[in-house]
Amino acid sequence: MENNSTNEGLENSSQKSLIEKITSSLIVKIFVIFFLMLILLIPLGLIGDLISERNNRETNVSTEIARKWGMDQVITSPIIAVPYEVVRERMKSDGEGTGTSTLVTTVVTEYAFMMADQTQITATVEPEPLKRGIYQAIVYTSKINIKGNFEAFDFSKLKVLPADLKWQDAKLVFGIQDVKGLSENPTFKWDGKAMEMGKYDLDIDLFKQNLTVDLPLENNESLNKPFEITFDLKGSKSLNFLPLAKNTKINVNGNWANPSFNGNFLPDEREVGESFKANWTIPDYSRKQAQQWTGEPYKIYNFQGIDLSDEDAHPNEYAARTFPEPQSASTDNQLTANDYDMVQVNFLPQVDNYQKTTRVTKYGALVIALTFVSLVFMEIIKKQRVHIIQYVLIGFAMVLFYALLLAISEHIGFNFAYLIAAIATIILISSFIKAITKDMKSALNFAAILALFYSFIFVLLQLRDYSLIVGTIGLFIILAVLMRISTKINWYQFEKQ
Repeated sequence: MENNSTNEGLENSSQKSLIEKITSSLIVKIFVIFFLMLILLIPLGLIGDLISERNNRETNVSTEIARKWGMDQVITSPIIAVPYEVVRERMKSDGEGTGTSTLVTTVVTEYAFMMADQTQITATVEPEPLKRGIYQAIVYTSKINIKGNFEAFDFSKLKVLPADLKWQDAKLVFGIQDVKGLSENPTFKWDGKAMEMGKYDLDIDLFKQNLTVDLPLENNESLNKPFEITFDLKGSKSLNFLPLAKNTKINVNGNWANPSFNGNFLPDEREVGESFKANWTIPDYSRKQAQQWTGEPYKIYNFQGIDLSDEDAHPNEYAARTFPEPQSASTDNQLTANDYDMVQVNFLPQVDNYQKTTRVTKYGALVIALTFVSLVFMEIIKKQRVHIIQYVLIGFAMVLFYALLLAISEHIGFNFAYLIAAIATIILISSFIKAITKDMKSALNFAAILALFYSFIFVLLQLRDYSLIVGTIGLFIILAVLMRISTKINWYQFEKQ
């Protein structure tokens, strides 16, 4: 009996020794830490989903504010439309299966359209943030003045005779994107005489929302007159201009320090400080429509409200610009303009917290990996064991940094939120290291390492255009330091143990 008890004790001792060897093996621990890093990608992904959810919430609230105030606005120069009648004949079957058909004659109203010859658009914009709770939208009020003139039709290029045109029914058509943004009726002058601008006209549907004026034309020569349109317009996010005249000049100024000039044309001149000024001179070479044409009305442009300043918001820009969809045959194969054919002045928020937080989160796996590697090296050099559960707690503390950053940045801005979240995380983890190692120096060293990592990521955020080269060089230096430290460690001592 005593021998059996002794043998069982030796076997248990041998088994315990084997288990202890496995659990204390550095190689096994490194694999466990690597597996833990993979597990921590799950809460990191959940943080990313939370950022997207909050960003969508902000977008919905901003859109709701903009819908009530005024959406993105599009301003164009006016177009003159002179109607004429076309007689069309077609054969219509009697529908009784006898094979006989009847000639049916219909009279259809078409138009001769004329773009302006010269147009000068002047816009003075006053953007401001409009808040609802913790969210806000950038809205603006603007004063718009459009001056220009028309020239007579060149009937050698039209499929209609001057005598066929109903000059007494001629109209000038002017359109904006959202008429809700009009504070009052626009003031219109034709050859210096004030005239009333009418409401939306369904018959001549050239723009998203059309305003029309009955012109006192007598013949083709009476088109050679100057015009002027003045109005106050409210909108949000961006102010867009579609150059339709033979020669278009655009001058925009406003009290906003962070404008973005996008679209198909860059400003000829710009000044940006506490306020901004920009001007464009655009000929008609890039315009998709002809100077004059005949046929039924069709949409001149299709505005989608794309943020042209956001590189990630329109990955199919080439397709949108190069392969627009043609309209019906009545447009003489003309192509409808889109966002990329316009001049866009985008009023960006001073700081996009969600975009920056998303970019920080993308570095989350890297920061966690570098932190765990640093912790392993400290564990080996200081000969102070850190339990795998403590690795888990440190990992979750680092993941919580991003949730903390998101929550605080919604209230005080990104930079201060990053500073507060980083300091809180560093203090939490370094104090935990102090409790584990009972060594203040180790805790301070680890706090310095974390501070270096977070500072490195913050610098990368500021250097958007140079983040790749700076980040690569920084990681190269970190790897070189770790390789240097590894040469000071006798790794074979772990195999002997």
